[in-house]
Amino acid sequence: MNQRRLAIAISFAMTGLHAPAVLSAGLTGNNIEEIIVLGDNNALTGDPQTATEGLVFGTQLLQRPISRPAELLEFIPGVIATQHSGEGKANQYFLRGFNLDHGTDLAMRVDGMPVNMPTHAHGQGYADINFVIPELVEWLAYRKGPYYANIGDFATAGSTEFHYTDRLEDGLVSLTAGENDFQRLFAGQSFATGSGGHLTLAGALTRYAGPWQLDQDLDKRKGLIKYHQQRDSGSWAVTAMTYHNDWTATDQIPLRAVQDGSIDRFGNIDPTAGGESRRSSLSFSADQQWGAGDLDFSAYVMDYQLDLFSNFTYFLEDPVRGDQFQQADDRRVYGFDTSYRIETEVTGVPSEISIGLQSRLDDIDVGLYKTQQRIAHTVTREDSVAQSLSSAWISLQQQWHDNFRTVLGLRADHYRFDVDADIAINSGTGSESLLSPKLNFIYSPAGHTEYFFSVGQGFHSNDARGTTIRIDPVSGDAADTVDPLAKAQSVELGLRSSIIPRTQIALSAFTMTLDSELVYVGDAGATEALDKSKRRGLEFSAVYAATDWLLIDADFTLTRARFSGVGADNRIPNSVAKTASLGLSVVDAENWSGGLRVRYLGDAPLIESGRPTSDGTFLVNMQSTYSFTPNLSATLEVLNMFDSDDRDITYFYESQLPGELTAQEDIHFHPVEPRSLRLSLNMRF
Repeated sequence: MNQRRLAIAISFAMTGLHAPAVLSAGLTGNNIEEIIVLGDNNALTGDPQTATEGLVFGTQLLQRPISRPAELLEFIPGVIATQHSGEGKANQYFLRGFNLDHGTDLAMRVDGMPVNMPTHAHGQGYADINFVIPELVEWLAYRKGPYYANIGDFATAGSTEFHYTDRLEDGLVSLTAGENDFQRLFAGQSFATGSGGHLTLAGALTRYAGPWQLDQDLDKRKGLIKYHQQRDSGSWAVTAMTYHNDWTATDQIPLRAVQDGSIDRFGNIDPTAGGESRRSSLSFSADQQWGAGDLDFSAYVMDYQLDLFSNFTYFLEDPVRGDQFQQADDRRVYGFDTSYRIETEVTGVPSEISIGLQSRLDDIDVGLYKTQQRIAHTVTREDSVAQSLSSAWISLQQQWHDNFRTVLGLRADHYRFDVDADIAINSGTGSESLLSPKLNFIYSPAGHTEYFFSVGQGFHSNDARGTTIRIDPVSGDAADTVDPLAKAQSVELGLRSSIIPRTQIALSAFTMTLDSELVYVGDAGATEALDKSKRRGLEFSAVYAATDWLLIDADFTLTRARFSGVGADNRIPNSVAKTASLGLSVVDAENWSGGLRVRYLGDAPLIESGRPTSDGTFLVNMQSTYSFTPNLSATLEVLNMFDSDDRDITYFYESQLPGELTAQEDIHFHPVEPRSLRLSLNMRF
């Protein structure tokens, strides 16, 4: 890869400097154009809507080490992915002062299919991307803020989409072995068919004991079959994916037990926590020239199951059997997404009009049970939920002048739900509709700098069970209901510039108000809808092409997050104020390539009063690849290079350990994994 191609990949990844045609491709399936970002004249190209959107190519995703698939999202400036339990569970995500829990305010899609799960057993918007196979990702598109008409539920802080390649250029087998009994095998190849299409077969197997005193016995299996056919006027594809994972989890542990020597920092309290997750899907996608415009269509069906066993309070509620509980989710998901884009003139102004229709139906059986050693002994609640979200949107982009354009959008969403609860009074039906306007102004006075002003409304849906609940299923007390849809209004100023030679920067400032903050409750293992909130933040990212073979990228975010109208105790638990990262990427230095990433997750308040706080986390990962021949290479990964003993995630709540007479308020944390080496042998054919 030469300097220019590498510069394209890095700048897309870290600064979001790109053409809107590229972003449109990322989110609607149009063909991707190769855009020169760092050329001899260092001029900007493309038509983005904001300074905080971007595209990361798959070749760049594979340049730096990751310990888990969710860390692919950390190529997005300001995004941090952590974990507070076993490796089979969805990760914790942080962005723009949100503790996104497992995805509540970050919409995610993989190959056109939504990942977030509404009315989920473990938390609203649960987004588990453990099923993603990194070697198949062609590009990752991201957008921050609710300024885009074609993205709806959960896209308040932002949205992302992974797009799988239509075919592998070469067959690939990769074998990886590492410390703590890490083993991984990936194999994939594409075959040309007589009809002019390509059939891709790929799969990955992972086994991992982990550094924990309790073997996590991770067994992760993924598979993909994809048929793609390119035609003169468009293309179509059918994709089948399968994923199965089971594991034993070392959940977050109480600090007091580590300090008094009762357990090691890699120890556990309940050795039977863990779970099993399954996901299977079948999808169809097509893009076609139709009349004077372009038509995109996709449809999908998914079957999903999760059985999750957790114990965060140990013996607080039940001193004899313990507080372990099971969250069970079994659902079928059906949906489609179609859009049409046409270039025309409106009142004599060159314009692009895009319209779309989307629909999703979830048929859900969800349960909560009290368990002991994964054996249920009490039913807390069982519900059958049918819910749908039907949407229509329109976007109008107009080029008023060579230096000035606007993007106006409007989105309409209709949320319907039917809850059949085991406690009849908690059953019910309902619906809510919402109109969400969007407006973006883009001013480009010169070829080296662009300015952006955006205002928009987005939303996240709330758990359907929370909209119909009347009594608490445990205590029998009256329970408060929540609104079906929680609105978010946001305003953003931004710029992107390449005025400094060999450098591109992006800078933005935003403010956002949210009607209902969803906060993860550590001792309940679920999200809870709380008060209104407000966030203000600054984000900076840059990329510097130091030499023909070395690129340096960096980003920094600063956010202030508060509850609104609640008095002095207005801090939002786990709302991180500062994040930062620094990356180095080396390509084609003789036979060597590789990357290094430094990542900082700042401290955060753990309760509304602001004290105590979590400590910041500082990690360094490194990867180096040596190519023996064009088809044979070896990769060494060093994860947590300096063997940091920081914490991956921290909570503060009451728990009670065996032998304790009363409950204790304490910090509960999940440590980062210690330094670990992994070696891969990669063979192409």
